[in-house]
Amino acid sequence: RPHPGRILAAARTGMPLLVRTLALRATLLVTTWVAASLGDVPLAAHQVAMTVWSFLAFALDALAIAGQAITGRALGAGDREGVRVAMGTMVRWGVWGGLGLGLLLAALHSVIPPLFTTDPAVRNALGAALVVVGLGQAVAGYVFVLDGVLIGAGDGSWLAWGMAVTFLAYLPFVLAVRTMGPSGSPSRDVVVLWVAFTAFMVIRAAVLGWRARGDAWMVVGAR
Repeated sequence: RPHPGRILAAARTGMPLLVRTLALRATLLVTTWVAASLGDVPLAAHQVAMTVWSFLAFALDALAIAGQAITGRALGAGDREGVRVAMGTMVRWGVWGGLGLGLLLAALHSVIPPLFTTDPAVRNALGAALVVVGLGQAVAGYVFVLDGVLIGAGDGSWLAWGMAVTFLAYLPFVLAVRTMGPSGSPSRDVVVLWVAFTAFMVIRAAVLGWRARGDAWMVVGAR
């Protein structure tokens, strides 16, 4: 039967990941808000580009799930060296997998838009945005793998703070896009917005990479 103490313990354990997820959702929400300020065409192109980005994220997240399982098992067995080796292998897979998907997306940037819209302006803007999305996939693969590894290590509290810091560091970039406002070229506007979002992923990669290089997150044995 339900045990209140254990339920509360599970809630306390999951709270940092909830904070991390809320910070990530805030990032996506602010980005969409800025896209809306640029006009109907950039907003439409951005929404489809974000859907494609999310689709690729789910594909690359397969490595993150593997990272969670392998890291948790290895740390539970006290095998720090095994964690390092596995993390290095998965990071390489993530980067190369992201690079491959990104190049494929860039190659198909003019083929995909007609599948979503008949509007010429949205097609052009979306095609331009997809090139930027593709160029950022190698960084995304790196980020998703390290995120999975640290989740598997139970490093939720640090991930919460790390994502909050990343969100705050991203704000000047995305708000600068809003301040510039529409340029008269929807394609240019959505490209600038996605360059800003790619900066968010680069910041996130730097934060996660800094954490992963240390040893504080590698707590071995049962906790």
